[in-house]
Amino acid sequence: MPIPTIEWKNNKARIIDQTALPNKLAFKDCSDEKDIYRAIKSLEIRGAPAIGIAGAFGMYLGLRNKNASDGALFLRKAEQIEKYLASSRPTARNLFWALERMKAVCVREKGKAVKYIKKALFEEALLILEEDKRICRDIGKHGDKLIKSGDTILTHCNAGGLATADYGTALAVIYRAHEQGKKIRVFADETRPVLQGSRLTAWELKREGVDVTLICDNMAASLMAKKKIDKIIVGADRIAQNGDVANKIGTYNVAVLAGAHRIPFYVAAPVSTFDFRIKAGKDIVIEERDGDEIRKTGSVYTAPKNIKVYNPAFDVTPHNFITAIITEYGVIKNPSPSSMRAFRQKVKNERA
Repeated sequence: MPIPTIEWKNNKARIIDQTALPNKLAFKDCSDEKDIYRAIKSLEIRGAPAIGIAGAFGMYLGLRNKNASDGALFLRKAEQIEKYLASSRPTARNLFWALERMKAVCVREKGKAVKYIKKALFEEALLILEEDKRICRDIGKHGDKLIKSGDTILTHCNAGGLATADYGTALAVIYRAHEQGKKIRVFADETRPVLQGSRLTAWELKREGVDVTLICDNMAASLMAKKKIDKIIVGADRIAQNGDVANKIGTYNVAVLAGAHRIPFYVAAPVSTFDFRIKAGKDIVIEERDGDEIRKTGSVYTAPKNIKVYNPAFDVTPHNFITAIITEYGVIKNPSPSSMRAFRQKVKNERA
């Protein structure tokens, strides 16, 4: 069972400080929206679903001590905090999805006394947290059907328990297969430049007893050529209408290599990561991060201090490179505009 990445404890949102891993398992308590903003911005908490949950708690924490004479005024305060938290990171859809859910509570309850709106906000944040735990397990169950005993799986970045409230997305599939007694092996890309694969994925898979081997990002092609990779599973930060997927930088490289070597390439993500307002991947805003993430290794400069750096945090994998998208509602095979429309309708029908 993964350690809870985020939970409500002692009237605060407690998170694992992922910048301290793998050397130290440290926790941080967030008591207001500014703490949540800093935690998201600094990558103390990361991973699209976990960021969404943090955003939900951030909305509640920012509003719980705010006073207003009526629900309409309280809603304006909520919109200010929503905008503030949304500015922390631009790419992960789950953050905006969660903030929109929290604002919707304020809209729905604005005719009530403010104290009741605050209570409803707290309950919604807890609901988002608990929903994610179930969603992770459902993704694992659906994805497990795609895994055979003896498979060797490659993954990129961290889409495990540390990126969610419980079990992960891409790693949920791996954890489920492992629990079912399937003999699987995992290769984890280190994931330059912030090393989420080596610091986080390798750490949590090893802790759970999964057979994991760490590799540099540029070793993946060699393993594929030697037929040592059977499946590839990654997570996602935003998925467009047509099935294009934004994920950690380097994911597109892996997808292209998978296509060249005819290896199934799977994406695992909850429906909250889907953005049906965006037609294609080209419309997704890609976050660019500080150049020192590349110039430095830890506190040591490994490049000239004043060298120009291009550091996008994500790239976009076109849908035609993706074998299937694994969700809590099932598997979307050969994602395309038509299959995505059918999936969207399926979700609507099941939620009705």
